[in-house]
Amino acid sequence: MVRSTRSGVLLAGAAAGAACFAVTGTPTAPAQELRQSSLRGRAEGSSGGSSAAIAGSGLVLAAVAAGSRRRERAGAVVRHAKPHVNIGTIGHVDHGKTTLSAAISLVCGQFSTSTDTKQKSYEEIDNAPEERNRGITINASHIEYETENRHYCHVDCPGHADYVKNMITGACQMDGGILVISSPDGPMAQTREHILLSKQVGVPKLVCFMNKVDMMDDEELLELVELETREMLSQYGFDGDDTPFIQGSALQALEAMKADSATKKGDNKWVDKILELMETVDDYIPTPERDTDKPFLLAVEDVFSISGRGTVCTGRVEQGIVKKGDEVEILGRGKKPQKSVITGIKMFNTELPEGPAGYTVGVLCRGIDKDSVFRGQVICAPGATKTHTKFKANIYFAKKDEGGRTNPVMPGYMPVFYFRTCDVTGSITSMTSSDGNEVQMAMPGDDVTCECELIAATPIEKGMRFAMREGGKTIGQGLITEAK
Repeated sequence: MVRSTRSGVLLAGAAAGAACFAVTGTPTAPAQELRQSSLRGRAEGSSGGSSAAIAGSGLVLAAVAAGSRRRERAGAVVRHAKPHVNIGTIGHVDHGKTTLSAAISLVCGQFSTSTDTKQKSYEEIDNAPEERNRGITINASHIEYETENRHYCHVDCPGHADYVKNMITGACQMDGGILVISSPDGPMAQTREHILLSKQVGVPKLVCFMNKVDMMDDEELLELVELETREMLSQYGFDGDDTPFIQGSALQALEAMKADSATKKGDNKWVDKILELMETVDDYIPTPERDTDKPFLLAVEDVFSISGRGTVCTGRVEQGIVKKGDEVEILGRGKKPQKSVITGIKMFNTELPEGPAGYTVGVLCRGIDKDSVFRGQVICAPGATKTHTKFKANIYFAKKDEGGRTNPVMPGYMPVFYFRTCDVTGSITSMTSSDGNEVQMAMPGDDVTCECELIAATPIEKGMRFAMREGGKTIGQGLITEAK
């Protein structure tokens, strides 16, 4: 593992907050056990319908390695001085998303203002056993780094078609995205689906990184790949004409940083491309306005039990601010509402006085059993939201060339709906056309108004966007107009 002379970034699973709570205790499990326990999920469609959980052992191992220094400052409380933005890498499997994430983390180490962060390698991003064995990302992994102007929480989304569910969970936390395209291959199936899903879950802008250009000799082919990608972006509602494109090689940049961790701007052309990429992200991805005035709400991404401390739930604070001592309720997945009190808040290895909107945190919940909280539920201030089983929505059914169905949809159709981090089966009970007439059939490419019913009460509300999937395909997208 490369260590920089400057403070770098600390890479973790989305369970960053959870693992942080283990720091102040005495680690008892050997490293190998931690690694073996990190893979806890399974692919979409396995029994119980749950997806692969986010691997978090990397952060625990980092905490153990840091040892006494962590314990010395366990009581420290930090709030980031730079604007905080959630970013992520998306794109087709094997196009270089994880390599790029690792390269960014190493290159941006020079900008870190934290004294308690450290860099991690490619292998430590894909740190679950199955990820290492198969050479693909299964779980969305989170890393932390800074540029000159911002503090970033970066999610490396899986590209494999079998793990799109995990990609949706990662993308719904993003304020902007980096679309990674392999220059020799061009945009492919999951490129298209990731663009569609990013738009659907509300990612406002993407920056495109054309990877592996060191393998390309033909400038015209590079231009064709860029043109095809721009057309695809425009097709799904992004500004394809103005989207910035950066050409580089994540692997070459990563190797350069491994050879000399003090490499700076002007020392290596591939490292310069990573710096150019992040400067572009700083400029093109807007700093989001946070809904800090609304009641606190966090969509649960993962759940951990920390021995001697309690249950930690991780996820992105969607709105409001959470503080220690706040009373909260846990809703969704058809479960009976539970009440709890927040007794701790952490982000990566940093204790926070509060968790404002936009932060991906781990919150320690008093009196809650790990087996009673599930991914897809929400933790919120009492009364902040309600659960519903019925809703009305405007739905667009994707065409075949958009990866959608080939057959029409009729009342009674039962897809899987994706809201925030939740996936729940439901049925379309009736459909009406734009002129208000009831229809018995909707063809791929149609926009219709639908009455829908979910099999479990879910926290939804008017104005919420969602995706629908069936048989490994994203078959539609919608906007809730009324929650009943």
